[in-house]
Amino acid sequence: MSGRDELDSQSIGDFLAQLAARMAAPGAGATAAVEAALSASLVAMVGRFTKAEEHAELVREIVAAADAQRDACLGAAADDEAAFSAVAEAMKMPRGTAEEKEKRRRRLSEVQLDATRPPLAVLASAGELVELARRVLPIANRNLVSDVAAATAAARAAATTARLAVEANLAGIDDEAARAGLVSTVAVVEDLARRADEIEAEVRTMMHG
Repeated sequence: MSGRDELDSQSIGDFLAQLAARMAAPGAGATAAVEAALSASLVAMVGRFTKAEEHAELVREIVAAADAQRDACLGAAADDEAAFSAVAEAMKMPRGTAEEKEKRRRRLSEVQLDATRPPLAVLASAGELVELARRVLPIANRNLVSDVAAATAAARAAATTARLAVEANLAGIDDEAARAGLVSTVAVVEDLARRADEIEAEVRTMMHG
């Protein structure tokens, strides 16, 4: 069974138990992916409860995009577990001699760079999900606008957690250009958080008049 299939068949309780356990994975990266998947599920749910015929085509587009993002995030969660396990294995490599230390350092640099890819994918998904929430809000079933805000809150949490998962690997990456590129990429979190906050503020205004 692949990591993705195992995650699909796992209960929330089992995932949380593994997260709490003394295990190399799942960790922060998988958490970010699940947070983004929750956001995607909320956006899709709001869309499916939005029945105004004049918005049917847009709603179908939003729901399909949200469903695709949920699938992508679950894939990223499985990928993150595999990547983090590779980092944990590299950490165990022998370092008794100078040659062993150098081999271990090179391997860690390689696997830690690989380990940034799943959270970067989650960060991209989080940005897309905030945009989907923005698009669905004006047409959403008014009984569910709080769920739109909840979706953006989950996307914001996913983005900030994904940024931390990337930053946790930076020190071990030898490639200076790769490190600089990663720092530049995760800087988008500030703008994403601002957009999420704006949507939440708009929702609160809608709810409280």
